[in-house]
Amino acid sequence: MAADTPVDIFAKAMENKILQTAKIMEEQLDSELEKLDKMDEDDIELLKEKRLEALKKAQQQKQEWMSKGHGEYREIPSEREFFQEVKESKNVVCHFYRDSTFRCKILDKHLTILSKKHIETKFIKLNAEKAPFLCDRLRVKIIPTLALVKDGKTKDYVVGFTDLGNTDEFTTETLEWRLGCADIINYSGNLMEPPFQNQKKYGSHFSKLEKKTIRGKKFDSDSEDDD
Repeated sequence: MAADTPVDIFAKAMENKILQTAKIMEEQLDSELEKLDKMDEDDIELLKEKRLEALKKAQQQKQEWMSKGHGEYREIPSEREFFQEVKESKNVVCHFYRDSTFRCKILDKHLTILSKKHIETKFIKLNAEKAPFLCDRLRVKIIPTLALVKDGKTKDYVVGFTDLGNTDEFTTETLEWRLGCADIINYSGNLMEPPFQNQKKYGSHFSKLEKKTIRGKKFDSDSEDDD
């Protein structure tokens, strides 16, 4: 009888692995069924009520968020509205933009997607030229800048695209990860494993996120092609 080839050995190992996994899943299912068998009608009814109550609370929370402007990416007309917006929502992402800065439009695209995915967070934008007092107070000097506000206080900033790989071609997932690092959205991925598609291209820009001191007396764009 001929000896098994490496391919045969690998195939058998994979088959055994699949069988083991199936056995574990079967045992888990049997365990759940056994628990259900031991439950009386009152226990089952109580479990249903708890699940319905949790579902109802989740739906009420969603409706409350939607009533406060969550679930969409929208512009507020002036800095006066900013304070009310951050006061009524726990988590707020505010994009300080300028019409002439093309990178702001790139952010607009990604923020529109994330606003629909993360309705637990409010996503708004504000024209920096219409909010001189607020920009001075928050030290917004580079356009675009995202101010990440939690419980009415600015917790973090995403300034330009530095934290996003210094590239205009960053993905929505990259921005989502960055917002997750600031705990401004409910991020379901692994913060220790950023979703970057090309680590060699981006190098070590993402290895550590640090606060940056922003200096200057006028709004500067991180793009050299705006003017």
